[in-house]
Amino acid sequence: MTELIETNALVEEHLHGGFGIDFAKCETDGFIEFAKRIKKHGVCAFFPTLATDSVENLKLQIKRIKEAQAKTPADAAKIAGVHLEACFLSPQKKGIHDESQLLAPTIENFKLLEDEVIKIVTLAPELDKNFALCDYLAQKGVKVSAGHCLGADLSHVSQVTHLYNAMGGFTHREPSTVVSALHDDRISVELIADMQHVQKDVVDLTLKIKPHSKIILISDALPIAHADFDSMEFCNKTIFLKDGKAVDKNGTIAGSVSFVADIIKNLVKTGVIDLKTAVQMASTNIMPVQHKILWDQELNIFI
Repeated sequence: MTELIETNALVEEHLHGGFGIDFAKCETDGFIEFAKRIKKHGVCAFFPTLATDSVENLKLQIKRIKEAQAKTPADAAKIAGVHLEACFLSPQKKGIHDESQLLAPTIENFKLLEDEVIKIVTLAPELDKNFALCDYLAQKGVKVSAGHCLGADLSHVSQVTHLYNAMGGFTHREPSTVVSALHDDRISVELIADMQHVQKDVVDLTLKIKPHSKIILISDALPIAHADFDSMEFCNKTIFLKDGKAVDKNGTIAGSVSFVADIIKNLVKTGVIDLKTAVQMASTNIMPVQHKILWDQELNIFI
């Protein structure tokens, strides 16, 4: 008889949708439906993540997320708040984001979108003059995450968004975002450990360098994750499913096609990390978690 191991339920800090549900476009019922379905993947809470878009569309989706929060049933995953990965990014590290809709990271521009439901903001700190927006957000209790950026000064943020991806890379002569994130034990790092956004040796290296309490496993899942189609529109670009990756026509990788539970299963199955540590990185490293789930050791699945 297979052994069932009790673990904390999971938290998705950074994802753009799944099951064909697109957080950039869906109505209130779409967020509620996602909350119900992601619960079956071991998730007790998630932060719908909004990518760069027009201010008008972002405000509409923020409104819908708040409506969904109030209507989501108790037996579904909790909508913990909005992760705004939008607008306040560096054009040089925009990745898949639409450069034409980027805004300067200023308090005035943030106030165009400001709402108490926004709990995490990804921005390029080097573009934030005197770190005014970083400090404003921190004073409001919003988690400030450096991402889609080149800056090495992380003194006014508490974490970085999807480490290694869309940021100043590892260099041995000059300061960089990656080096600062790895060197500073105060900084938490999001990690897409799907072996595509970050290859195995680099995942291993990160686990050796960073305190495990400061690593946050994320999926960065797109609407195409666990869906029955192989292309979609995202950030005004067509994204294709190719060789297990979501890419645009130029081969630029977008988010992932996995949920965090899928990533944990693969990490444990391949011996990269043990179950207890992996679950910690996708639960209590993000927020307090009271809910429990079961892990089927033989089948390598959450139930």
